[in-house]
Amino acid sequence: MALNLHHYEVNVFWTGNRGTGTSAYRDYGRDHSVTAVGLPTLLGSADRTFHGDRERWNPEQLLVTALSQCHMLSYLHVAVLHGVVVTKYEDTATGTLILNPDGSGQFESVTLHPRIAVADPATEELALSLHAEAGAKCFIARSVNFPVHHVPEVLAPTQD
Repeated sequence: MALNLHHYEVNVFWTGNRGTGTSAYRDYGRDHSVTAVGLPTLLGSADRTFHGDRERWNPEQLLVTALSQCHMLSYLHVAVLHGVVVTKYEDTATGTLILNPDGSGQFESVTLHPRIAVADPATEELALSLHAEAGAKCFIARSVNFPVHHVPEVLAPTQD
């Protein structure tokens, strides 16, 4: 049983009705907006491959984004717990989606490529090892049914 329950609410509004609704596959837009109390509106669509607007976020990008953000936040937390001072964190996350002959699909995997800088070069090895602990703590990674890989690297110290 969960010790604490947290609830999240978003509203999704389809804005792609071009006048005839879903009368045919190509007759409707995939545009939509996502809102939540107190936050800016997020403009979404389908991936361009699926007749979406390439200038809007698609659900697949948002899933990869959520995994990257969650890992970063979990990583920063475990770094503090282990006394590793992180001075920079960036990630280029990639995901692979498989389409099935019946039109369904699923993510095969997501790979995170976090690049961090630490204040003390003596903590670099520990800093790299903490990605496994962060991955085990990330709420989103624990919730998906595909592997989330990590290919971390430590950046040279920054002079900022």
